[in-house]
Amino acid sequence: MFTGIVQETGTAKIQKSSEAFSSIEITTSQKFLKGIKTGASVSVDGVCLTVTKIKKSSLCFDVIAETLKLTNLNELKHSKKVNLERSMKLSDEIGGHLLSGHIQTTGKIIKKISLGDKTIDLKVAIPRKFSEYLMSKGYIGVNGCSLTIGKVASNHFMLHLIPETLAVTNLDIAENGDVLNIEIDQNTISIVETVKRVLKNSS
Repeated sequence: MFTGIVQETGTAKIQKSSEAFSSIEITTSQKFLKGIKTGASVSVDGVCLTVTKIKKSSLCFDVIAETLKLTNLNELKHSKKVNLERSMKLSDEIGGHLLSGHIQTTGKIIKKISLGDKTIDLKVAIPRKFSEYLMSKGYIGVNGCSLTIGKVASNHFMLHLIPETLAVTNLDIAENGDVLNIEIDQNTISIVETVKRVLKNSS
């Protein structure tokens, strides 16, 4: 599990690729590497991956083809800045909301609005079947960041990004057309599905 509070960004690229999986390497800081072990879980742009090898200044992971297909990690053939978070400990403060690292869908930035005081609004398109799980002021995981949803429409939602979020994540370089990994709050999904089931049974 993860808290959605990004600890740092790293540079990732695919080292080798086959039909079954791809091996990727991510350059990180020594602080991030300290104490980490092979087999540890790391959130990479919101995707939970398992460390397969530790190098002097980087971590290696194997990613199955299905994960590459369903997330924005398929863009790693070009060196890419990714958000990183180590798995949480029971004693950790949960500054965001709980994330599993299982991506349900991707969204695409359809409008970036730069505001004053180094803040940014993003208008993100999302498949309509997921829009029923989104509500204004609710939580959402975007590239592994725990964020609060702004205005919601049938096929998109708004994000309001403060300077602190932009300073520590890769959302500072987000542009129109970029693909974002989306993890919808599991509690919201459970509530919506329960209400739908109750209404269906009572009709």
